[in-house]
Amino acid sequence: MTSSSSFFLQRGSVPLRQPKQHYDENQLYDYAIGALARKMRSVAELKRLLRNRVSADESGKILVEMVILRLKEQKYLNDSGYAASYSAFRRDNEKFGARRVTTDLKMKGVHPDVIEEAVAQAYSGVDEEAQVRSFLKRKHLKQPANPREAGKVFRALMRAGFTSGIAVKVLKKWDVDDELLTALQEEGSNEPDESAM
Repeated sequence: MTSSSSFFLQRGSVPLRQPKQHYDENQLYDYAIGALARKMRSVAELKRLLRNRVSADESGKILVEMVILRLKEQKYLNDSGYAASYSAFRRDNEKFGARRVTTDLKMKGVHPDVIEEAVAQAYSGVDEEAQVRSFLKRKHLKQPANPREAGKVFRALMRAGFTSGIAVKVLKKWDVDDELLTALQEEGSNEPDESAM
């Protein structure tokens, strides 16, 4: 074996992993504060992050719960505030519909009652058709010239959290064929309702 081939064998070997460091309460708290400073998080998201920093036994779970409780008491962590801010941001900046925001918050582990209240409050008084038009403008989606483009617009609106009814209403104003609209609406009604998940 030449010296160069032994070099590649040494370089190609898998290094031993260092044992995982487990944090004490103060280190875990400092880590949590840093994580919250970088990005707003729900209680469930932060718990997932913290669990990776403690032992997997009961003492680790207790440590995570103690830090979460401390953060809640100090008003650093609040799912209601998080859901309200998240809903308003997605409505105003992303121009998403209420169904999409509801689904995203569920994926982040926010309690359904908190989601329902935050989304209802964020979308009360919102003109859904105006929201759709803002979304289409943001995504640079224009009046469809053929059935394929109409389908693309319809599906984009469904993914963005709008109902099939409002999507059809907007497409109808663009003189999309009624048969195509019926087919698209049936397609939309066959999609699983993400807000029920």
